[in-house]
Parts: sequence; C-alpha cells; structure tokens
Amino acid sequence: MPGITREEVAHLARLSRLELQAEELDHFAEQLDVIIGAVARVSEVAGQDVPPTSHPLPLTNVMRADEVRPSLTPEQALAGAPAAEEQRFRVPQILGED
Repeated sequence: MPGITREEVAHLARLSRLELQAEELDHFAEQLDVIIGAVARVSEVAGQDVPPTSHPLPLTNVMRADEVRPSLTPEQALAGAPAAEEQRFRVPQILGED
C-alpha cells in the first residue's frame, strides 16, 4: 500500500483550513502513514467471524428505575430563593426577550 504523500497532507490541511509549514507536512505525512498502516493491520486481523464492536466489553444500562419518592414541595424548594414567581425561580433577564 503506498504511503500518504505530503501533497495529500497539504490537501487535507487546506480542506481543514490549517496552515502547515513544509516540515510539518513531512512530519504529519509520516504520522498519518503509521496510523493508516495500523488500521490496515487491524482490518487484516478482524475476519468475517469477528463482529464489529464499539467497546471491548458489553455495556449495560446502569441507571436506576424511575420511581416516585418523597421530595420537597414547590414551597420548600423555593423557600431559600431570592425571588420566585408562579412556583418557579425568578432570575434576571439576560437575552433581551419578552
């Protein structure tokens, strides 16, 4: 597989709106070539019998079930607020909207 060229790196830099110096083009070309080679090696190892995964271990939902529990009343929650209106915290307007 041919390596990535500095012209390809320059093209990618232009698309990304990055200004790279000549020595950076060579440096990034080498690094990208190593990365592309590593991805190619992984592709060779992963056969048809290996399903694609996003994580090496199975993940499960760790959130608890939603259940109603005793909590503060609106009056208790707003008791320490500097200002309240219609059972809500009243805060200063910041966007200039009505």
